[in-house]
Amino acid sequence: MAAQRANTTRLLVLEGDGIGPEIMAATLAVLAAADRRYGLGLAYESAQIGFPALKAQGTTFPDAVFEQAKAADGVILGPVSHQDYPPVTQGGINPSGALRKRLDLYANVRPARSREGFPPRCGKPVDLVIVRENTEGFYADRSMFVGNGEFMPTPDVALSVRKITREGSTRIAEAAFALAMQRRRKVTAVHKANVLRVSDGLFLECVRAVRERYPQVDYEERIVDAMAALLVRDASTFDVIVATNMFGDILSDQASEIAGSLGLAASVNTGTTHGVAQAQHGSAPDIAGQDRANPASLIGSAAMLLAWLGERRDAAHFIEAGNAIETALDRAIATPEWRTADLGGPLGTKAFGARVAELVADQAKS
Repeated sequence: MAAQRANTTRLLVLEGDGIGPEIMAATLAVLAAADRRYGLGLAYESAQIGFPALKAQGTTFPDAVFEQAKAADGVILGPVSHQDYPPVTQGGINPSGALRKRLDLYANVRPARSREGFPPRCGKPVDLVIVRENTEGFYADRSMFVGNGEFMPTPDVALSVRKITREGSTRIAEAAFALAMQRRRKVTAVHKANVLRVSDGLFLECVRAVRERYPQVDYEERIVDAMAALLVRDASTFDVIVATNMFGDILSDQASEIAGSLGLAASVNTGTTHGVAQAQHGSAPDIAGQDRANPASLIGSAAMLLAWLGERRDAAHFIEAGNAIETALDRAIATPEWRTADLGGPLGTKAFGARVAELVADQAKS
């Protein structure tokens, strides 16, 4: 029986667009099972973002929603169709980018792990984590204080600004080495300093400086294009990979697909005081409302958020709850008749969420 605990943990639920409402419902069913088992004291608020918010309020990310996110203990963010939004001047704000920038969620932590009974797409079993800088780089919505990082000085010339800072590079390196100390104690820094000598040169300078404080951790550097090939050759040789924003974004999708499927790829965005769970995949509007989406990525992301809360609070029951959800996902994915259609199974979104929730509850009996 779960221990009685007085504190309430307030989570803001943002369903997003496309398949967001369906995979969010499945995720909340799993969290409810974990809450009953571990006495987490979860309380939820919800708010509209994306196209529903644009229709109702004229913006895809209302200021009031940001204030709710800022006040919450954590956020669960569904996928958004930001590529289809109108221009920012017409209310088309990317909620994901806005949260990362305004809450200073500098670390995007993306595990890629193959699971028993569901082999990797190529090579040996994979168990790595990509620690991606989340607030600067080539991303146009995050590289300027005022204005946009992409602009056209003439109709025939387009320019993009890449921002790399000592602060941003140092703190993402610190996050990577601290994580490596909890794992197999190896960090790989990914860069393109052979071409981007100044910006990636600064990034590597900062990573190397942090490395000096972690003599227990093996360290290597890889050029990004070689890294992409090495992941295909044998991703099992990597542990923690630290990268700037765009390189980390691309490599994490590649690594997750190699490990099994992008549909299983969890992630969490964290800063000093805020955390946001977010699936790696997009909103898949073509299958929205059909009970066909795989909710495993968002469920796994919520598990990561619980673990992050547990580490910040030194609350073992949150960490245990996150681990229990991960174990339940492993069991569901390992069993063909419990998989969703994209993984070759018969279950829909709702049924898969219910199955994982049952497996979380069953751990209390084992």
